[in-house]
Order: sequence, then C-alpha cells, then structure tokens
Amino acid sequence: MIYLDHAATSFPKLPTVKEAMDRALARCANPGRGGHKPAMTAAETVFSCRETAAEFCRCSPEQVVFTANCTHGLNLAIHTLVRPGGRVLISGFEHNAVTRPLHGLKAEPVVAGSVLFDPANALEQFEAALKRGVDAAVFAHVSNVFGYILPVDEMAALCRKYRVPFAVDAAQSAGVLPVDFSGWGADFIAMPGHKGLLGPTGTGLLLCARTPKPLLSGGTGSQSLEQEMPDFLPDGAEAGTLNVPGIAGLEAGIRHVKQSGLKTIAAREQALIKNCAAGLKALGFQVFSGPNQTGVLSFVPPMDCQQAADLLASRGIAVRAGLHCAPLAHRTAGTLETGTVRISLGHSTKNHQIAYFLQNARFLR
Repeated sequence: MIYLDHAATSFPKLPTVKEAMDRALARCANPGRGGHKPAMTAAETVFSCRETAAEFCRCSPEQVVFTANCTHGLNLAIHTLVRPGGRVLISGFEHNAVTRPLHGLKAEPVVAGSVLFDPANALEQFEAALKRGVDAAVFAHVSNVFGYILPVDEMAALCRKYRVPFAVDAAQSAGVLPVDFSGWGADFIAMPGHKGLLGPTGTGLLLCARTPKPLLSGGTGSQSLEQEMPDFLPDGAEAGTLNVPGIAGLEAGIRHVKQSGLKTIAAREQALIKNCAAGLKALGFQVFSGPNQTGVLSFVPPMDCQQAADLLASRGIAVRAGLHCAPLAHRTAGTLETGTVRISLGHSTKNHQIAYFLQNARFLR
C-alpha cells in the first residue's frame, strides 16, 4: 500500500515505538499507585516521556499533561479559557475539535484569516479582531485540510500585546515544525501523539501554563483525602489511569523525530508536496498549494471526491476525501460543496510513492 494519509495518523508505526510499548506492557503496572517495582517502573516511564516532551516543546515537565488525543486537550483548554457565550477569535481554517466545543458553550466565534497561504491577510484580520475585543483566541498552527502554515509566532505576539489568553492547535505541526511553548507564551498548546510525533493512537499532549478546568474527576495518586481535584500540574488534569504503554511508545516516537531533525523533516515533506502539486496541476486538477505549506495538500478532480479516493484505494493508494472534519476550512476555501481529496505525507513517504500516485491520478480525469 502507498499510504498518503499521515494527517489522519502516522503509519506504519516505527519498530522502536512497538518495542517500547511491548516493554511497558511487560514491566509496568499503574503509576503513582504503589511503591512496588512495577508501579515505580510505570512512574519512571511516564516521567521520562514528560521530560522528553518538555525538552522538545520548551516547557517544564510538570506542564506536560497526557491526554487521549488532541481533541481531548483542546476541550480542556477551551473549557478553561472560554466562558459560555464568550467571544472567541479563531482562524478560518479550524477543525471541528475547536468549533464544536465552542458551539457547545454557545460562544461567539470571530473568524479572522480568510485567504489561503496569505499570512499577511491572517495577521491583518487577526489584529483588527483583537482591537475590537475578544475574550480568548484558539487557532491552528497548520490547516489539516490544506497544509497552510499560519503565522503563529506573530499571532501569539498579538495575543500577548492585547492580553488575550490563547490556545494553539498543533495537531498538524507537532513533529514537523517547531512548537515553542516558552516563546509563544500560550496558555495551552494541544497536540496528538499519533501523527507527526509518530506515537500510537490514543495518545496526546496538552502543554499548560495553568491548571486547566478538569473534564474528568477522580483518582490521581495524590491528595486522596481531598474531594476536589488537585490544583497543581499535572495531577489536576490527569484523572484516572494513564495509558502507560501508549506513553512509552510516544516517547520513542518523539525521540525519533528529534534524531531526524525538524528542519530535515519539514524540508523533505515540502519538497515532495511541491513536486506532487506540480504533477496534479499538469493533469488539470484544481490544486491548493502555496509557499507556506507542510506536506498536506488538497485537490479537486473532475469526478466526485469520494469516488476518486475509492478508485485510488482500489489501486493500493490510501488518501482521504470529503470535509476532513473541518467544514469551516472548506467554507473559507470555497470547497464546502465538493470537499477535496487530501494527500498527506509522513515519515514513510518516498519519492517513488509520489510518482506512483501521480501515475494513477491520471485515471481520475
């Protein structure tokens, strides 16, 4: 199979990730729930990943909260920063993991940034909205549909300038682009473990400048006499038993990314996606590409997008078609009615796989 759906999850998983998970299953019990060796080994495994993630994202280990996925982390952040009915600044390219929690809170979304691959437009609209007044901001680092890299450094600086608390959705950037918790000054940054960080599904990280309002309450292994959740990190946001095998695999994935180097990863993916975009344009498809893009690309063939994805699947090529859980991004780009076919690159993508994909894309005309 030619797997071009890494924006959904990295695949296949690295041998080192699987080996780390197997070790944890064989040696680890429940962290923080006992002084015996299996419990202590579990605690050491969890803390080791906390340290690795903290160094990778420029924060302190206690600021690293383990989540089930990026959506879990974003919900924690949003329910902490956004009051019911509040005004929240978002980009025009947000995922349902941002817009649905806001809808549930009956918040008023203020959308800024309506032109693909145009950072200047995003910043102009973003600052104008901040001047008018908002209660919080939540925005993506990279669009999961189009691979558009938003100017997060500058957006974060504007939030700090206007003293607006903010959270960043790093679902499509973590493991490809630098995620700088200290430099951005974010209240929260959420990311999945299973995409660019190459860990297993069911893992995620929330980087916290404050203790988030808990979505779950329960055991933490600390302050058991109290009926309130602990008010300190990370315990206050980690109720219940952690996914220790998943966390062990996640650390192995992060270590692989660090060893490979973010600059090397980004440059490789961008070169491949540029070649892919050129090939699709030569076939006459509508292609969404630009200079500020990761290894994620959408295009619209002459046929129905889902039929196109099914045809490619029949030829051994895995892509994703539809709205990609991001109708706002499609509305912004003008593809809400059609959807797109999305290809997304990752650690296992090779030049010959892109060539094979382009050979078979001819049959979509």
